Amino acid sequence: MSIDVKHVSFSYGKHEVLHDVSFEIPDSTLVNVLGPNGVGKSTLFRCILCLNNTYTGQILVNGKDIRNMSVKERAREISYIPQSHTPVYDYEVIDVVTMATGHELKLLANPGKTQLEHAYEALERVGIEKFAHRTYTQISGGEQQLVLIARALAQNAKTIIMDEPTSALDYGNTVRVLSCVKELAHEGLSIIQSTHNPDQAFLYSGRTLVLSNGRVMAYGDPRDIITSELISKLYHVDVDVQSLYNDKVRVCIPVDQIHD
Repeated sequence: MSIDVKHVSFSYGKHEVLHDVSFEIPDSTLVNVLGPNGVGKSTLFRCILCLNNTYTGQILVNGKDIRNMSVKERAREISYIPQSHTPVYDYEVIDVVTMATGHELKLLANPGKTQLEHAYEALERVGIEKFAHRTYTQISGGEQQLVLIARALAQNAKTIIMDEPTSALDYGNTVRVLSCVKELAHEGLSIIQSTHNPDQAFLYSGRTLVLSNGRVMAYGDPRDIITSELISKLYHVDVDVQSLYNDKVRVCIPVDQIHD
């Protein structure tokens, strides 16, 4: 089991954001975390990353308590792609990816041949090795997101956490990024990402975690748990879940938009 969250609660002061959250993420699984704004998705990620370490309960990563690990140990287990990333300097793509190998180096050491090889391999794995010597700030948003995925791969962690990775992407780049992420899960990585789009959960994820008011509302196969009733309750809109292509795809349709 790559991540095991057990009865985790977290508060900012007196404001409880997460309440008794429990779920497990198996190896080689893509999990979508679904829920409206403000229900604790990003806070949950920060707890798993041990950036918020005052939670109650326990979080195990590959059987190890995350709070008992050093920063380097955590870097070997989990990589993180934040919701937004604004570079300050005009680094080349290969430099951005190579930065993720820093936990392999001693203090003040420069990346060597091994680290550069890891970076190039990561770029090849997501299909953008041709951008290695392009300036990171001069490629498209979708290409930048793929670079960040490559950087997470170069870190060589077993689990990747992604906070709304497609929130600023157009449709084409969204498909490319999510297809890449799904393939990486098939190759053996465990990936947990947040989204606002239940259709993405149907199409790409192996499991879906639904959060509402800091609590687990549902967890499991998206085909089993994402219903018209759940989405209507979660987002306060009336929807109809329809099946397409012999149930290979399901979509949520706002009912009010199709009635005369």
